[in-house]
Amino acid sequence: MLTGRRSTVTVGAALFLTGYALTGLAAADGPGGGVALCGKFVCVDASTPGKPGSSSGGSQADPQGGSDEPAGDGASTIPGRDCTIRKLDPQPDPSSDLWDGHKPGDGAIYVSPCAEASGGAGTDSAVGRVFWAEDEPTAVDPAVVARQAVDKMLLRGPKIGITPKPGGTGVIGMPVYMWTAAGPETYGPNTASATAGAVTVSAVAKVSKIVWTMGDGKSVVCTTAGTPYKKSYGAEPSPDCGHRYTRPSSTEASGKYHVTATSTWTIDWTGGGTSGQLTEVRDSDVDISVAEVQVVN
Repeated sequence: MLTGRRSTVTVGAALFLTGYALTGLAAADGPGGGVALCGKFVCVDASTPGKPGSSSGGSQADPQGGSDEPAGDGASTIPGRDCTIRKLDPQPDPSSDLWDGHKPGDGAIYVSPCAEASGGAGTDSAVGRVFWAEDEPTAVDPAVVARQAVDKMLLRGPKIGITPKPGGTGVIGMPVYMWTAAGPETYGPNTASATAGAVTVSAVAKVSKIVWTMGDGKSVVCTTAGTPYKKSYGAEPSPDCGHRYTRPSSTEASGKYHVTATSTWTIDWTGGGTSGQLTEVRDSDVDISVAEVQVVN
């Protein structure tokens, strides 16, 4: 099992850590032929990957002592970043605090160039993760981590609001209003994040549509949460999510219309240097009665 504590270093086309470079990656020249050090970090310009940048937004700690805090604040993934985890070669000196109390031989120091952007004062630097692990980490698929984030969400079917109300009786030809409570669990937005290895994914879920199956053979597709009915609306139809019945529910075997509301949740996720979209479907149902108007002579 992969265990360990994560530290951070900045990354660009090349990734450096106090003089250590990943095998197979070319060094990027900074001012004077070196790299711009911000404490323990190498500052890069994330808007132009691989371009050394100013250290004005980073830590100004001693380069030998360093700091465990990334330059700048805030975080968002950098699209297109290669998330392959690599072993530092050569490994840090045995006295380096990156070993976190471990010794060379009982594990190794690894780097994930899967970066996050952190904007400091006047900078847009990139931050990669450095960590110790007992066993060599395996590649992590951000899409799998995204699914884990979705599993943390509590996504429900619509909390149905409808006229006529269940237990009451509507009249054929009168407008039927349909809606749902627009909360995080019933309509969104609903957010969650998950981490696996060096990959962290954040996801945001929102309902993109609700399909109302009205029980009379007809369906209504609504792209809003709907408008709750008020007595002041009278016989005015719903402005965004409504229906009219043309025959009584007594024509159904159960004597009622079985109404089902099916939500499609669209989930946008980002992390691990990439992004994607998932969908989830949830439904709720209710029975309502609709009768003909009785005319008395």
